[in-house]
Amino acid sequence: MNEDRIIRTEYSEEMQKSFIDYAMSVIVARALPDVRDGLKPVQRRTLYDMHELGIRYDRPYRKSARIVGDTMGKYHPHGDSSIYEALVVMTQDFKKGLPLVDGHGNFGNIEGDGAAAMRYTEARLQKITQEAFLSDLDKDVVDFIPNFDETEKEPAVLPVKIPNLLVNGSEGIAVGMTTSIPPHNLSEVIDATKAYMMDENISNRELMRYLKGPDFPTGGIVINKDELLDIYETGTGKIKIRGKVEFEKAKGGKTNVVITEIPYTMIGANISKFLMDVAALAETKKTQDIVDITNQSSKEGIRIVIELRKDADPENFVNLLYKKTRLEDTFGVNMLAIADGRPETMSLKQILKANVDFQFQVATRKYTNLLAKELERKEIQEGLIKACNVIDLIIEILRGSKDRNMAKACLVEGKIDGIKFKSKESKIMATQLAFTEKQANAILEMRLYKLIGLEIEALINDHEETMANIYRYEDILERRDSMAQVIMNELDVFKKEYGKPRKTIIENGQEAVYKEKELEEMDVVFLMDRFGYAKTVDMATYERNKEAADAENKYIFTCKNTGRICLFTNTGQLHTIKVLDLPFGKFRDKGIPIDNVSNFSQEKEELVYITSQSELNLCQVLFVTAQSMMKIVDGGEFDVAKRTVAATKLTEGDSVVSVTTLREQRNIVLQSKDGYFLRFPIEEIPEKKKGAVGVRGMKLSDKDYIEHVYYTRNTVETTIEYKGKNIVLNNLKPAKRDGKGTKIRV
Repeated sequence: MNEDRIIRTEYSEEMQKSFIDYAMSVIVARALPDVRDGLKPVQRRTLYDMHELGIRYDRPYRKSARIVGDTMGKYHPHGDSSIYEALVVMTQDFKKGLPLVDGHGNFGNIEGDGAAAMRYTEARLQKITQEAFLSDLDKDVVDFIPNFDETEKEPAVLPVKIPNLLVNGSEGIAVGMTTSIPPHNLSEVIDATKAYMMDENISNRELMRYLKGPDFPTGGIVINKDELLDIYETGTGKIKIRGKVEFEKAKGGKTNVVITEIPYTMIGANISKFLMDVAALAETKKTQDIVDITNQSSKEGIRIVIELRKDADPENFVNLLYKKTRLEDTFGVNMLAIADGRPETMSLKQILKANVDFQFQVATRKYTNLLAKELERKEIQEGLIKACNVIDLIIEILRGSKDRNMAKACLVEGKIDGIKFKSKESKIMATQLAFTEKQANAILEMRLYKLIGLEIEALINDHEETMANIYRYEDILERRDSMAQVIMNELDVFKKEYGKPRKTIIENGQEAVYKEKELEEMDVVFLMDRFGYAKTVDMATYERNKEAADAENKYIFTCKNTGRICLFTNTGQLHTIKVLDLPFGKFRDKGIPIDNVSNFSQEKEELVYITSQSELNLCQVLFVTAQSMMKIVDGGEFDVAKRTVAATKLTEGDSVVSVTTLREQRNIVLQSKDGYFLRFPIEEIPEKKKGAVGVRGMKLSDKDYIEHVYYTRNTVETTIEYKGKNIVLNNLKPAKRDGKGTKIRV
C-alpha cells in the first residue's frame, strides 16, 4: 500500500465531520421540503419523471412500477419503497388538500389499509399538476442540475405557480429536526398570496384575514382560534382539533352519537385505536352509557355510530370522548423548510414572501426568454415583409448567383461580384441591400407560396401580434406591477378552476367538561373464592345466599361501592382495586380474576391479607415477617391513590407472613417452623411508619422462621391444632417480646 495515500486524523473529528455531512444530506436532500415548490426531492423527482414519460392527465394511466423504476434508475437511487410511498401519498385526497397524482387502483384508504403493490396500481398526473407545477419547464425558468451519476439532468426545483408548501403541507423527520406543516385551503392561500403581493408590509394578523387557518382534508374543528396567530408568527405551536359529531334519534327514544369527521391526526390505524378506546371506556366502567358501537365508514365518508342508553346525556358523553380519546387531538406545527439551501423555521409571511420572490424569479426568466424569441421572430418577419416589397430584385439576385453564399452575401452586405443582373437599376438596388444574417437565411428558405397575397397579409398580421407581445413582455419585465398582475391573474385562474370550499371549521371551542354521574354510595359485600375470582353483591343478595357464600368463598367482607380493596402480599406490596372495577350483580356470576383488575400476580407473589380501604382507615395494621420483624402501622398510611405501593420495608431474604387489622386482639402468639411458641401482649409492639423494618418479635435459631401467627383475646379461649395435638393458646406461658419461646413437643 502506498503510504502517501494514508490520511492520519483524529477519530472523533472524522466521526463528527462524517456525521454532520450525513445529517445535512438527509436534511437537504431527503427529508425536508423546499419552500419554493413545497416538495421533497423524492416527490419532485417522481413528478418530473412522470412528466418526462408523458404520463399526462389526458393520457392513459401507466403502471406505478414503471414510474418507480424509471425514477429510481434516473434520479432517486434510494430504494423503490420510498418512491412508491411518496407516489401513494400524492394520490390520497384524505392526506393531501390537493392531490398531485391521479391514482387508478387500490391506493389505500383513510382507515389505514395500505396500497396494493406497485405492479397492480397505475397512475398519471393530475391536471393541476401539469398546469401549475410542470407547464413552464420548457421555458428555461429553473436551473437543471446533474443527477446522481451525471447521466441525466433534473430540475433543482419545479416552477410551481402556487404556494404548494401551504396548500399540501408536509411532514418529515430529518436528523435532529422535523417538519410538520398542516394543509391549507387553496383559495385562501391564493387570496393571502395576492394580499402580500399588493402590500409587502402586511402583517401576519392581516394575512390571516384571508388565510383563516389550516384546512384539513378530513374536516374537523380547530378549537384554539386565538392561538393560531402566534403559531403563524413563530412557525411553531399546537393546533387543537376535534372530530365533528352529530346526534341522531334512534328507536326507543335512544340517541345515536354519529362521528362524521375525524381529526387529521386520527387517519390510518388511529381510527381502529379510537374504536378500541371507546370500547375500553365501557369495559373499565368510565361510562355505562354505551350500548353499541359500529364503524359504518365507506367511500362516501366517515360514519362512526355510537348507540347510547335511553337516559344518557349525549353532550356529556361527547365531552367524555374529547377528554379520553383522540376525538380531540393535537397537531404539532413546525413550519420548517429549506430556504436558500438551509433549513429554516418560517412564519406565514416568510413562506409567502419566499414563494412570491420565487414566482417573480420564474416569471422574469420566463418572459426574458419569451421576449428573446419574439424579438427573433420580429427580426425575421420584418426581413420577410421587406423582401416581399423587393421580391423581383431578390428573384433576380437568386437567379444570377452561382451559389447560396453568393446570394446571401448580396442580401447581407450588398456584394454583387459574380452576380448577373438584367439592368443597371437592379444592380444599383442590390448594392443597397442590408438584411441581417437571420433575415437572409429566412429569405433563402422561403417557399414561393408565401408570395400569395393572403400569406403576405397573414405575415403582416403575425408581425403586428409579435410587436404587441414584445410590448407586453417588455412592460412585464420593466414594471414590477405588471409582472405582479400577470402572476395574480394566473392565481385567479387556478382559484376559479380548482378552489373548493373550506372543510375545517375554525373557532374558539370551550374546554370539554365531563360530569360523572354521581354514584349512590351503598354497602356491598366483597366475595372472592380460593381461585382468585372476585365480585360484589348487595347486602340483601348476600343475606339470602349467606350459607352458600360462606362455603364457596375464601374472603368475605363489607365495603363501600365507592371505595377500594387493599391486597397485602408476601413481598411487602400493597395493591389497590376500585370496587367499581369489580363486577356487581348476581350471586351466581363467576366474577373476575383479581389479577385482571390490579397489579397483583398470583405467579410472582402470594396474597397475605385482603380488606377494604375504609376498614384500614379505622384501624391499626400489624405486620409480622418470616424473620420475626414486627411493627404496627396506622391504617391511614395506606389510603393511597396509586395502584401499587410498598406496604412495608423488608430486609434481604425476608417476606411477610401475617398482616391483620387490630380490633379486640390482646395477645399475639408467634409459632416458628421448629415448634417454638412465644406469647406476649400486643402492647409491646411499637408503632412505626410503613417505610420502617420494625422490631424483632422472637429470637430464632439458624434456618428457623415464623410459620404462623395467632391472636388471642382475654375472655375468649383460642385453640389450634399442632401436629395432631390441640393447644389452647391462652394457656401458653406469658412472656416478653424478643424471647425464644416455649418448645412444644408432640
